[in-house]
Amino acid sequence: MEFSIKSGSPEKQRTACVVVGVFEPRRLTLPADLVDRTSDGYIGEIIRRGDMEGKLGSTLLLHHVPNTLCDRVLLVGLGKERDFHEGQYCDAVRAAIKTLQDTGSMEAVMYLTELPVKRREMEWKIEQTVVSAMESTYRFDRLKSKQEELRRPLRKLTLSVSRRNELALGEEAVRRGVAIAQGMNLAKDLGNLPGNICTPSYLADQAVGLTHTLNLTAQVLERDEMEKLGMGAFLSVAKGSRQPPKLIVIQYDGAGRSQKPIVLVGKGITFDAGGISLKPASDMDEMKYDMCGAASVLGTLKAVASLQLPINVVGIIPSCENLPDGAANKPGDVVTSLSGQTIEILNTDAEGRLILSDALTYAERFEPELVIDVATLTGACVIALGHHASGLYSNNDALARELLHAADYSNDRAWHMPLWDDYQEQLKSSFADMANIGGRPAGSITAACFLSRFAKKFVWAHLDIAGTAWKSGANKGATGRPVPLLTQFLVQRAARKRAER
Repeated sequence: MEFSIKSGSPEKQRTACVVVGVFEPRRLTLPADLVDRTSDGYIGEIIRRGDMEGKLGSTLLLHHVPNTLCDRVLLVGLGKERDFHEGQYCDAVRAAIKTLQDTGSMEAVMYLTELPVKRREMEWKIEQTVVSAMESTYRFDRLKSKQEELRRPLRKLTLSVSRRNELALGEEAVRRGVAIAQGMNLAKDLGNLPGNICTPSYLADQAVGLTHTLNLTAQVLERDEMEKLGMGAFLSVAKGSRQPPKLIVIQYDGAGRSQKPIVLVGKGITFDAGGISLKPASDMDEMKYDMCGAASVLGTLKAVASLQLPINVVGIIPSCENLPDGAANKPGDVVTSLSGQTIEILNTDAEGRLILSDALTYAERFEPELVIDVATLTGACVIALGHHASGLYSNNDALARELLHAADYSNDRAWHMPLWDDYQEQLKSSFADMANIGGRPAGSITAACFLSRFAKKFVWAHLDIAGTAWKSGANKGATGRPVPLLTQFLVQRAARKRAER
């Protein structure tokens, strides 16, 4: 979809559709009122007859509105004005995009971007509109033998700003929104692919493919190289699969060599059957999404490189399958990690933390400014937070606050969870330095505690995205989260470094 920024009155727009808002009950916003005046009260009369109350997400498409230059006017319900915040704004935008897409407008001028949203400036509204528009029009049908073609899909969206001196800021916000949405689309595409296509080798190929069009470099470590390094925890998970494991390292150098990189580590289990601790058959197909951490790291690197941020970022993706086999890990096995610490495997379905432990230790060689790992790690996090927020753990409160700010701004929510030493007791093992599980109580927390043992040499945060990386049910599919959160965090970091220079 093509986006542009424009400043001008709605009644003067030559376009297929002008989009304006209506608050509940039946109160026109300023752009809607301007169109109404030009039409000699045509819109007001329709509203008075009860065709549009203004309920949030409702829409009414009007054709041939008198005295206007556009083909259609789309009225979008905004709900009660006193309740109109970030979430309601995004809901209204999505409702507008869906109607435009379904009614064949092909191009439109959006005036919802002029609405006041508490605590949010114009750039936020533009960026969120772009992201919401691309999310609403995303489709994954490449594996179907017959792909349904939209006869007249929405191709161009012009976003209005109230003052001409806002045009440049608006265009920059569009650029950020497009980069984030394209990064999300990459993460969604990878997540939605089945495990027989999106293998560790496929993930590695996709990482290398990004280097052909963006300022990125990639390196892929094979099994023998990992054996020489001593990645016993990671390789133990891969033993049960015929697919070769890959350690993917992708780098973006947007600043000088003197600047320490931020390292993103993404869990890349391309299919997780649970190993010997086999998962129930119900919904096991969704375990193709167990590589969404890896997908989000690739999506974030794509966004960062597209924006050409003045920052250095390294992505590390340990990738393999977790399947039952005669060579697979058995409950009670003890493995030695790259850090030298030994791990008793009490449950082979707690494999993500095993591959991440070696990846976190590998991150030390980059002398990072900080490390953030992203993983669909625990069902316990879904029980704790549902599907709305990702679980956030950190050994540094300042980093946690920074990530929470990025989560709030990007509308990609996270919640700060405890990482107290009290929970470490649950990981005690009689036969190794630690067990890979700590029992059912506080399962998400003990998983983070496990990872923290491999992150003592740097500032670190962990995002458990088990509840936010994909949706189930009729709208099943990868969400592309937390690409918006991570990209916003890196945009903030880059801005801070620019200000410090």
